[in-house]
Amino acid sequence: MGYLMGSLPMGVIVARVTGGIDPRTVGSGRTGGTNTLRAGGWGRAITVALLDVAKGAAPILIAGALDAPVEIRALAGVAAVLGSWKSIFLGFHGGRGVATGVGGMIAIAPWIVPLTLPAFIAIIWITRYVSLASILGTLVGALIVVGFMIAGWIDTAWLWYVIPGEAIIWIAHRDNIGRLLNGTERKFKAGERQPESADEPATEPPAGEPPAV
Repeated sequence: MGYLMGSLPMGVIVARVTGGIDPRTVGSGRTGGTNTLRAGGWGRAITVALLDVAKGAAPILIAGALDAPVEIRALAGVAAVLGSWKSIFLGFHGGRGVATGVGGMIAIAPWIVPLTLPAFIAIIWITRYVSLASILGTLVGALIVVGFMIAGWIDTAWLWYVIPGEAIIWIAHRDNIGRLLNGTERKFKAGERQPESADEPATEPPAGEPPAV
């Protein structure tokens, strides 16, 4: 359930419903909020981000409503993050799982997000790299959660969500990490419809890819 919900390609769905540009055809070719902003502007990007957050929170909340153990709720959330990154509806393509991961964290401990948000915003403001903000912002959030676990405020069983979820997000950003290290990562500009880096052309949906639903 978590994987299928996470696999819903909100960027593609919103583009098709509103008559916008498929985010897979511009920039990084990803389907998340950042690339949707490049393809279709702030309105669509905010809509996609909120839907991605919702699909991360929903599996955990549903599993909780079914009285599933914490470990199962955590793995349902991890499955949603995995689906966001490797969507079965897009030939195992998708976004990078950040907003979906945030949604899962909201379902677990909502106060973590406002504690992490300043670091995320500050990194974007200073560096103009959304990818770096996503990588470091999720790391800060994970460290805060671990600190709360040590203090006894959060069940340590939620590590089943924090560690695998963080790993998926970092692996999904491995190309960004490579470009950040060699200095070719493109700085963020709102509404830009160009590749993320100088050596990365705009991408088209993979040939033979099954239609998004």
